[in-house]
Amino acid sequence: MTNPIADPLVEVADSDIDETLVHIEATVEGVATVTINRPARRNAFDARLIGALREAFETLQGAEGVRVVFLRGAGGMFSAGADLDWMREAADRSESDNRDDAYQMAVMLKSLWDIPALTVALVEGGAFGGGAGLAAVCDLAVATATAKFSFSEVRLGLIAATISPYVVGAVGPRTARALFATGSVFDAAYAEKVGLITEVVADTAALEAARDRIAAEMMTCAPGAVADSKKLVEDVAYRPIESVMDETAKRIARTRVSPEGQEGVRAFLDKRKPSWVV
Repeated sequence: MTNPIADPLVEVADSDIDETLVHIEATVEGVATVTINRPARRNAFDARLIGALREAFETLQGAEGVRVVFLRGAGGMFSAGADLDWMREAADRSESDNRDDAYQMAVMLKSLWDIPALTVALVEGGAFGGGAGLAAVCDLAVATATAKFSFSEVRLGLIAATISPYVVGAVGPRTARALFATGSVFDAAYAEKVGLITEVVADTAALEAARDRIAAEMMTCAPGAVADSKKLVEDVAYRPIESVMDETAKRIARTRVSPEGQEGVRAFLDKRKPSWVV
């Protein structure tokens, strides 16, 4: 399977991506890694970083052959949330200007959500505010045992607004209310308990091992079926069972006669690997 973003990457990467702030690497097998690269600022968000991440995520949405996308921060820190200088500037801007800034953050988060491949946050150091929101957007989130988390917006007189749909979806309304209202710092074990993190590992070496394991697992999954499965969850969540029965029956029927569905079933019956297994 070809992967046009793998080598050289810039052949398909959006020309607006600020490669000093966001790095994208990909293998020919389709394993992509997006690295937030502001280690001196603890990978905190400002307008430039938000724009660079949006461009990176939008590039990966349409990149042929991408099977799994990992998101991590440079320098042993996932993301400290909003950059203090950026927040200072925002305090002097009008409500209209702040709404425009916030909307760009919302667009960036949605562009990560819309990547059809499996997305995985690799969290070490900490994920605070919008950084923890990024982890909630991803399909999976693996954290080292020493990682810390917080939605500390209330301690600044603010609210965790643009990330709220994803955090509420990950941890549920009651837990989200508690985390948002208290702004308390919590560890990886608690983050896993409430659903913000899906797996906790011992250290950075174990995080790399988890990355390799997940990448290998995704090589056994049909890319189209992965994308369709993600869309399926989005379309049926929070809807009455009766309202989705007919639509879900149509979708499974469509996949049974699709090229991937036909290949997968025949490969199983023939006791061979399907064509998408690398």
